[in-house]
Amino acid sequence: MRFSLAALLLSGLAFTAAAQPAAPLDSVYTSPGNGLAPLATRAALGTKSFGQLGKSGRLSLLPIPVLFYQAETGLGYGLGALLSGRFSEDTLTRPSNARLQYWTTTEGQSLIQLVHSVYTPGEKFYLNGEISAYDILLYYYGKGPASASIDESETAYKLFIINQRLQKQIAPKLFFGAQYRFTNIGKVESPGTNTDNNRPSAFYTDPRVTERERQATRISGLGPVISYDTRDVPLAAFKGNLLDFGVTFNGTGLGSDYRFVRYQLDARHFQPLGSNRTILAAQFLGQFHTGDVPFRELAGLGANLGGTLYNNANLMRGIYEQRFRDRQMIMFQAEIRHKLFPNGGSVLSRFDGAVFGGVGNVNNYIDKFALNDTKVAGGAGIRFNFIRRDRVNLRLDYAGGTGSKPGILFAIGEAF
Repeated sequence: MRFSLAALLLSGLAFTAAAQPAAPLDSVYTSPGNGLAPLATRAALGTKSFGQLGKSGRLSLLPIPVLFYQAETGLGYGLGALLSGRFSEDTLTRPSNARLQYWTTTEGQSLIQLVHSVYTPGEKFYLNGEISAYDILLYYYGKGPASASIDESETAYKLFIINQRLQKQIAPKLFFGAQYRFTNIGKVESPGTNTDNNRPSAFYTDPRVTERERQATRISGLGPVISYDTRDVPLAAFKGNLLDFGVTFNGTGLGSDYRFVRYQLDARHFQPLGSNRTILAAQFLGQFHTGDVPFRELAGLGANLGGTLYNNANLMRGIYEQRFRDRQMIMFQAEIRHKLFPNGGSVLSRFDGAVFGGVGNVNNYIDKFALNDTKVAGGAGIRFNFIRRDRVNLRLDYAGGTGSKPGILFAIGEAF
């Protein structure tokens, strides 16, 4: 059994403040029963004074070690840090956060990444983005809803991402602005056979993958984005809604090797069930494309690497990273979060439980979505509240899904 590189520790900061192969790595995904479990030391030390910056204590710095094992990558290790809090005395401004991480593996893979989600004082502006440099290995199964596990094939490449959105508040909780995304993929390699060495690699035999897609590719796109966001604390909302819509035009005039348009709609709802001890969280996300889209830019079910592509959300935990990918994708997921020991003292009261599930579909054409192609995923987990003030949680989930082996996901922050 293997450990999939769906995502790694600390990449798991599912920065729902903007609302996805880590998201940039959003979590550690492992297969149970093999290798090393990811470690996050000092998790239970408490954070009332740990890592606080400045006399006001508005900002907290939390260092996190990164340790994981996967058959594809070998032993991985590194260090990350989370900065969270407000940049002013205004308590009506929602908390900002940023994460920096670096890891490397014994087989030569690596990541260095900065992801941020910032509200300026008074929430006049909202900035969300990432800078990531990967040397990564992932499995490729083919395009479309019918991709088969027997076609599992390794793909390795170097990937550089710059993603930034800047939005101005034009009405209460309504933000409008622009987003820019640049990706550069190089040194694309894949063995001639699949991982079982009994058939040719799907990366070379897939009729929908062109020879040009197997080469170095640069994508550059710019477009408008509008968001209506009433969530109380975006990193781990108890109540409120998010409605986010963006369009990205990728073209040669911006330096892109491919011309296509990406449309993305992200809708989320959060509400207490009976009391604040139990929270219902729900998300719908649709990503749609027109034009010629290379394999790395397709919409995908199973998005645990995080980053900003899907507004810092994990999509359908339990499905391997982009296990099912195509030009069009729709997904719905929901989660019930419950405080386990509300009167359990300073340590026990920090623990929460969660159960979650999701359904989704991909296809080349919107009008070809079929019910019998629906993919499912689900699981359960526990949470430990690192920083109560900003609702920064350590998240440990066990999940499984269509076409993927069940595994453990270890991350910081809620999945959405």
